[in-house]
Amino acid sequence: MRAAYRLLPVVNVLARVALVFSFTLLAPIGLAWWNNDAGLIPFLHALVGLVVVSTALMLVTRFARRELKPRDGFVLVVGLWTTLPAVAAVPLLLYNPQLSFTHAYFEAMSGLSTTGATALSGIDHLPQSINLWRHLLNWLGGMGIIVLAIAVLPMLGVGGMQLFKAEAPGPMKDAKLTPRIHETARSLWLIYTGFTVLCALLLRYVGGLTWFDAVCHALSTLCIGGFSTHDASVGYFQSPTVEIILIAFMLIGATNFATHYRALTGRSLRAYWRDSEFKAMVLLNVVSVLLLAAYLVKQQTYGDYATSLRHVAFNAVAVATGGGFASVDFGQWPLVVPLWMLLLSCLSTCSGSTGGGLKMIRVLILLRESGRQFALLLHPNAVRPLRVNGMAISNSVVFAVLGFVFLYVLCVVLLTFALLLSGLDFISSFSAVLACINNAGPGLGVVGPSSNYGVLSDVQVWICSTAMLLGRLEIISLLILFSPAFWRN
Repeated sequence: MRAAYRLLPVVNVLARVALVFSFTLLAPIGLAWWNNDAGLIPFLHALVGLVVVSTALMLVTRFARRELKPRDGFVLVVGLWTTLPAVAAVPLLLYNPQLSFTHAYFEAMSGLSTTGATALSGIDHLPQSINLWRHLLNWLGGMGIIVLAIAVLPMLGVGGMQLFKAEAPGPMKDAKLTPRIHETARSLWLIYTGFTVLCALLLRYVGGLTWFDAVCHALSTLCIGGFSTHDASVGYFQSPTVEIILIAFMLIGATNFATHYRALTGRSLRAYWRDSEFKAMVLLNVVSVLLLAAYLVKQQTYGDYATSLRHVAFNAVAVATGGGFASVDFGQWPLVVPLWMLLLSCLSTCSGSTGGGLKMIRVLILLRESGRQFALLLHPNAVRPLRVNGMAISNSVVFAVLGFVFLYVLCVVLLTFALLLSGLDFISSFSAVLACINNAGPGLGVVGPSSNYGVLSDVQVWICSTAMLLGRLEIISLLILFSPAFWRN
């Protein structure tokens, strides 16, 4: 009873967030009214219902309002990322009553977690308001992820991310979750919105897309979310120019937004050069693209290196950054190529970005710790501090990273076995889990780029939804709620 009472302040915050979130429905409502499309009534009903419910919860729990503590932060983070997809699924269910809650929740979770995996087909024929809502979920989720990664998880000390307390833009407190996070979020919103507008303008005036396609793809590119207005994804446009623009902005989205902040406020590109994560991410992607393109030419998948390079560059970067787009069916390539692309999705994005996976900073920490251990074996009395980006890394951070990596691998294994037990084949199971936990979008096999997750059973869809949630919340934020010690006074 006492534990339930302690959750009331969190419920109050959730209700307030849900109320604010419900007004994002005004954008698709406006478009539906302008186009007179079939999404208008479902969105209006969803708006009224969500406002009524969230307002009622706010009033019921108003007596419990207080400043949240770090323990409340874990509950709030998990609560937000489990309830908002249910809220976001309401318009989809009202528009298409034949759509199951399972698939609607998966679609909304995929949108907000910026995974880009879809369970819907016939996307080209959806009302524009529904398509805008899907892309808006991507965009809003991307901003939520940045704030989560830079402002919230470091304070909670999740998986070694406390390393970046000092790097977060704006004033921060270590002890409590306070409204001062808004100051950090405000700076991030400006950067995020500016990049999105620039991407939309380039897609419209340089790429030649319609305004609707340009805006929607800009919304889902910077967050590296991967939703598209077409079943064929970016392959629909058959445009190298569009692909180059999207590659650039997917890499921008995969970069630590604290680095963007320092570069823009300092009016210098040196911030990128000083960021070990950024340099490692770019190097890994460039080398991988060049080698994989050469391999496909050798395997006679493509007749010339230029064509191979074009298709590999776009699809490899899209998967590696968690972009979720596809321009060709890379599931038909020799298996080693898409598997390597999925491996890249595990480790190539930066912390504080909209990408998923282990994050490059953890990889760098483990690589340098391994080198330090080799040196200590040869010189036991040597003193070799571990540094990344010029910052000394404490042993507690190294242990946190090791614990996170172990839990990550364990979750991949267990969820893969869960899909295998449900009757899915190994390649589809393994790739679906990797794609979902890394928030990368399409997998291989029956969930490859030529298909979607709508072919899966309800049980399989819920397993994939769980994988998306685990990956988005850095695993520990979710699993800690199942620890008895968490609920003790």
